[in-house]
Amino acid sequence: MGRTYIVEESVGQYLSNISLQGKAFISGLLIGQCSSQKDYVILATRTPPKEEQNENLKHPKAKLDNLDEEWATEHANQVSRMLPGGLLVLGVFIITTLELANDFQNALRRLIFAMEKSMNRKRLWNFTEEEISERVILHICSSTKKISCRTYDVRDPKSSARPADWKYQSGLSTSWLSLDCTIHIDIHIPLSSTSVSYTLEKNTKNGLTRWAKQIENGVYLINGQVKDEDCDLLEGQKKSFRGNTQATSHSFDVRVLTQLLLNSDHRSTATVQICSGSVNLKGSVTCRAYIHSNKPKVKDAMQAVKRDILNTVADRCEILFEDLLLNEIPEKKDSEKEFYILPHRVFVPIPGSTVKLCDYKFGDESAEEIRDHFREMLDRTVQIEDLEIAEEVNTACMSSVNNEASLEHKDDKQPEQPIKTTVMLKIRQNIGVIAAFAVAVLAAGISFHYFSD
Repeated sequence: MGRTYIVEESVGQYLSNISLQGKAFISGLLIGQCSSQKDYVILATRTPPKEEQNENLKHPKAKLDNLDEEWATEHANQVSRMLPGGLLVLGVFIITTLELANDFQNALRRLIFAMEKSMNRKRLWNFTEEEISERVILHICSSTKKISCRTYDVRDPKSSARPADWKYQSGLSTSWLSLDCTIHIDIHIPLSSTSVSYTLEKNTKNGLTRWAKQIENGVYLINGQVKDEDCDLLEGQKKSFRGNTQATSHSFDVRVLTQLLLNSDHRSTATVQICSGSVNLKGSVTCRAYIHSNKPKVKDAMQAVKRDILNTVADRCEILFEDLLLNEIPEKKDSEKEFYILPHRVFVPIPGSTVKLCDYKFGDESAEEIRDHFREMLDRTVQIEDLEIAEEVNTACMSSVNNEASLEHKDDKQPEQPIKTTVMLKIRQNIGVIAAFAVAVLAAGISFHYFSD
């Protein structure tokens, strides 16, 4: 038996309102949450067409082979940044004319595999073996309105299509639960001289991968308590007269305790590394995850929080690198420092839902620009007064650094701060040699003291 997709009614209304207007097809993304029993779809958004595609797609004989896989995949990458913890791109939809009904499967199959591969490459975490790896393709015929729903296992390149059920439900996410967390980070990432050919982005991701293990292995307190992973998240909540859990509060406060020391069965050794520079990430980061209210487990809620922590830090770094490269920041003198403020997070509500989407905003960006970005990426009209800036950024000292080859070794970033904490990223040049020298001097001093005794 195939998967069952429980779909918010507003998604069905959105899809039915899409008109081909002479185009051969329109495609887009389906967004929601996986669970062991069923999947939930709470949002759909069409992929914005390239300007040069507007004319080509109006020809009746245009084929789905013209579906721009690279463009659609980049849209999926951009949208995934705008999803809080617990939400994923679950698949794609396509609306075609009747004549093209048998022509879309291969193109869309390639697309969902390409999307999943691209999004996974940017993540600091991996799906577990127990998690659902099926992704959905929804086809709608524009003339008959007939729906065809199939899934593919993206872990298996040879997987074949499986039929799936597509069921609408009103008020699907009106009682979803949110988990809010503020985490302070202080991450030092040395840039090894042996990896000088790597981009700064790749070096930073390698460093963040080590930090991600601390987040994965941390202890998580829910409303100040440690809960068993297999327990119901709503265990202990008040019951209504009908026996259902009363949603007196849709929000949980989460605190993260990370381990400072390795377990006793691990042996730790110090190493001296020659570095061409370093990246420091400091500040407080606002994280938020959502989970369905149908008997959610503690382990699923904590997994959503962990992944949002990892996603939001990695996404901010990536956005800053893109901004620096796009604006071609000029290089400065050697051995100086550069301080940059990472973009801060902005949340926007989904009408009729407790779930909020997110985006990232630099200090010099206007609310109108954020509104336009939501319209472009998610095909949604956002009211400026609904924007929730989760973090406040203070003035940061701006110096500069120059690296040997390019901007890619010169950038620095920082997470934002929700509590007036300056968030900066520093890149320091040639401190590896100094650090090695300091270690050597310290070791010599200890030896001298030992023998003199």
